[in-house]
Amino acid sequence: MNLKKIVVMSLASIFSFFGCKSDKCTYPQDVIATRSGENVTVTFFKHASLALEFNGLHIYVDPVDQYADYKRLPKADVVLITHSHYDHFDMAAVDKLTKSGTVVVCDKISAEAFDYNCVTMLPGASTKPYVGIEIKAVPAYNISEGHLDFHPKSREDCGYIVTLGESRFYIAGDTENNEDVKSLSDIDVAFLPVNQPYTMTVDQAVDVVKAIKPAIFYPYHYGEVEEKTDIDRLVRELEGVTEVRVRPME
Repeated sequence: MNLKKIVVMSLASIFSFFGCKSDKCTYPQDVIATRSGENVTVTFFKHASLALEFNGLHIYVDPVDQYADYKRLPKADVVLITHSHYDHFDMAAVDKLTKSGTVVVCDKISAEAFDYNCVTMLPGASTKPYVGIEIKAVPAYNISEGHLDFHPKSREDCGYIVTLGESRFYIAGDTENNEDVKSLSDIDVAFLPVNQPYTMTVDQAVDVVKAIKPAIFYPYHYGEVEEKTDIDRLVRELEGVTEVRVRPME
């Protein structure tokens, strides 16, 4: 992939207000210039919760109430839910973000919790909630012996490829380095989970990055388990392969 097609301006050393009026809701951000020359602002909350802002539209991924002060943040135009586990799906957070016209995109199990319509996605499905935004669901599941029950393929949990300004942002959800993931192509920015026993080991994440070759890789959903994720080794293993950008997503 031609790395000149995508440019990142790091703002992680400062903390942006992201529409807040309180020092309790400041979060690190990066600004990414897409292939079409438009900017995407990525806001990092915690664990698997993040947000993308594009052309004035706010897209929240797996919002969880304890990870951000959502009532003080801009209302969502789109909410993406990868699957129904408590660290990815929190109805209280979704309720604080929604407004008239918010499009909620979710997997089939999370959809059962809604008393209003959401766009239910199965792997392979796609939707275009706004002009210039396309969301495609991709499979997310475990393959390691002894870990298959955490995210079985049969449950049809989702990762999402979000196309913004002709650039493709892959938000993996909870998955390992299965062949469905490794077969993805034309990924500009990848968010991959790195915490066993639930998601990927460092070696599995390296395997995926080498297979899909994103211009930028953000490890997320790491830590918060007994076995600490060796982020330093992850960065070393991918030196010269892609740009690894570590943000506080434990």
